Amino acid sequence: MTTTNLAPTGFDAVSAGLRWPAEFERHTRTWMAWPVRRALWGEHLESVCADYGRLARAISQFEPVVMVANPGDGAAAQAECGANVMVVEIPIDDSWTRDSGPTFIVGARQERKAVTWRFNGWGESFVPFDKDARLAARIAEAAAVPVVASQLVVEGGAIVTDGEGTLVTTESCLLSPRRNGDLRKVEVEAELKRMLGVSKVIWLPGDPSEAETDGHIDGIMAFARPGVVVLESSSDRTHDRYEVLRENRRALELARDAAGRSIAIVPIPSANDAVPVGNRYCRSYVNFYIANGAVIAPAYGIPSDDGIASLLQEVFPTRRVVMLPIGCIAVGGGGFHCVTQQEPAPP
Repeated sequence: MTTTNLAPTGFDAVSAGLRWPAEFERHTRTWMAWPVRRALWGEHLESVCADYGRLARAISQFEPVVMVANPGDGAAAQAECGANVMVVEIPIDDSWTRDSGPTFIVGARQERKAVTWRFNGWGESFVPFDKDARLAARIAEAAAVPVVASQLVVEGGAIVTDGEGTLVTTESCLLSPRRNGDLRKVEVEAELKRMLGVSKVIWLPGDPSEAETDGHIDGIMAFARPGVVVLESSSDRTHDRYEVLRENRRALELARDAAGRSIAIVPIPSANDAVPVGNRYCRSYVNFYIANGAVIAPAYGIPSDDGIASLLQEVFPTRRVVMLPIGCIAVGGGGFHCVTQQEPAPP
């Protein structure tokens, strides 16, 4: 069990006039990190580097992208990503910037802070993680944004917001013994509110059977706008996650957001027909990334890809939906959302 000591720092986001913007709000840039962990990628490392480069180039058509690369890997990353992507060399252990990067909060007078969480390698599932534990602060320094630090164990993929005071997370992840199991739910919730300026935390059951992340929220749902979410769902009782998806939907249907609204749910299927490669393969259409003016969504080369593109275009009518081959990124257990971290633009 991880022991978490939430010693007060004196910081409070609401008192400081800061809030956590939603992903669908305007970004200054996107942060990514170049694949490096050979033990994870194995024979797919070179291929996944090409996939990261393709994703970075796609996002860079809509907003600036900064690719963090391990010292010595910068030239290779630059060659793969192209001239439109900035590459900076910072020591890293892994390439999941959503989880090890900072959570940026902003104020009405263009104030910015970077919230850095305690990162423990997904409950010490992957070691070493000491470089990634310092990555959030190093990204904040590179972005010239002051840091406010929390000792709560949080990965970025475990939390999502509507930008209007509502945060959604999962019990299976944030209350996991491998993360914050020594803390009560009320303590975890209070820290999330204090650091991010949210006023309502909605807890979904999550997915305790998911080995590495213990059920990250970004593999379950995404906000399209306040009061509307895209939720991974299935009516097929033989689906391997049918019960998990049903319980998460039930919890969301019963919830109210920070404004007191019930939440409209747009169901989205998983990419269950995709042929998995390895035992971590991510078959999630909901793990898309919202960039400035675009939604970058995974394509698996299966018939349902076209239907997903149409669905997302209906949900995001003012954005361009880009269906991009997921490639070997899925082999590592994640998707496009897992490998990106937005830096919101000041108001």
